[in-house]
Amino acid sequence: MRDLGAGFQYLLKGQRWVARHGRQYGFGLLPGLITLVLYAAALVALALWGEDAVGWATPFADDWTSPWRGLFRGFLTAVLFALALLLAVVTFTAVTLLIGQPFYENLSEKVDRDVSPDGHAPESGLPLWRELWISGRDSLRIVVRAALWGVLLFGCGFIPVVGQTAVPVIGFFVTGFFLTEELTAVALQRRSVELRTRLTLLRSRKTLVWGFGTPLAVAFLVPFVAVFLMPGAVAGATLMARDLLGEEIQEGDGDGDQAATTLPQPPAGSPSPGR
Repeated sequence: MRDLGAGFQYLLKGQRWVARHGRQYGFGLLPGLITLVLYAAALVALALWGEDAVGWATPFADDWTSPWRGLFRGFLTAVLFALALLLAVVTFTAVTLLIGQPFYENLSEKVDRDVSPDGHAPESGLPLWRELWISGRDSLRIVVRAALWGVLLFGCGFIPVVGQTAVPVIGFFVTGFFLTEELTAVALQRRSVELRTRLTLLRSRKTLVWGFGTPLAVAFLVPFVAVFLMPGAVAGATLMARDLLGEEIQEGDGDGDQAATTLPQPPAGSPSPGR
């Protein structure tokens, strides 16, 4: 349970960091705003023409008598919109990070320099096009995993009682895990930590990940909130990435009174960063 609270603290620390660095916060808002406009347009289009799409996809129901045809297609339209909304929540971070790769790389580097005792920020040494390729490839893999979980949880949602109580809670934890993976990837990719190793690191500290990602998943249900929390989420994820790798953090109140803190090393058997 201690890790659960520590994960939430990293989320708060990230928001405090960007609050003290207004310029970085302003630049960090731009990718989220662009993504929000694109997603809003897609959801509005689905709301306007989703029923027509369902009607086209279910010609066998054309001869059904009223009200069964309307109920059936109305249910499918609602399901389609719910799945699209879930996919939007799950993929919002991945798409925003992809669009804002240069912005968030810069922000994450500044956080690393600010909290590192020697003022050093790890660098991948890769050209921008290569970083974008790796980020896009890994994001697609995560989205596929998240979509499979989404389909599974949607199916479990039809189970009486459990589907209306436990399944939504599990859904938030699953979404929080994948959100955290996407956010920590900004810092871990600069350290040449590959996707499989990143997932192993996160699974070794699940409660830490849930403490960070689950409240964020709940907040991200409100699109405007997601945009404004995104820069701080990247900053907090960078701090958490240092924790996962056992790197030292120099903490302070932002007024120069700082103290170096050595974070616990990863559990025995955890993979070390690298290719």
